[in-house]
Amino acid sequence: MDYGTWPRLFVVDVEGNGGQPPDLVEVAAIPVVNGSPVPSSARSTLLRPPTPITPFARRVHGIRNQDVAQAPTWDQVGPRIHADLEGTWIAAHNAHVDYGVLLRHMPHWKPAGVIDTLRLARATYPKAGRYSLDALIELTAIDLTSVPGQRHRAAFDAHATALLLIALAGHYDTWDALLTAAVPPGMPGAPLPTAPESEEQTLW
Repeated sequence: MDYGTWPRLFVVDVEGNGGQPPDLVEVAAIPVVNGSPVPSSARSTLLRPPTPITPFARRVHGIRNQDVAQAPTWDQVGPRIHADLEGTWIAAHNAHVDYGVLLRHMPHWKPAGVIDTLRLARATYPKAGRYSLDALIELTAIDLTSVPGQRHRAAFDAHATALLLIALAGHYDTWDALLTAAVPPGMPGAPLPTAPESEEQTLW
């Protein structure tokens, strides 16, 4: 895999307030350049949701309502996040969740494509059995000791997913081969299906 051929790509992660549908309480995006995440260029922000964080969500990510009491609202930072992610590739673990939440907040957002590291892991390790982020980090022996923060916080999980993406991508020869395995059907950037060869059609 020649990582230098990759287009502009951010690995993203979001944390919600536990509502249905969820409102965002944290968003993080870390760029991947030449096969490495670039922490110095990562973007991460807490958000004050319009409704309180539920006890269940707080137990998952540890973000309390008092932690976001002075944080900006989506209306304040959404345009910047939209500008950062417009026209770029994004990657996430179980990407339909992150993509769906972001798209609901940015209905006019048009990413270049969406890579799902969960789908990619299933294609790469079909007999792994478990495909959670924690299980795949263990399977691929990725070292997270230098990643700041903690699990289930957006910046940490985005960084961990970026390292997982790079490890999985090493099993593929080209960017196009990676996309075939990693982009869910119907998502932006999904390869078009190859038309089956058939005999020449006539009107009669």
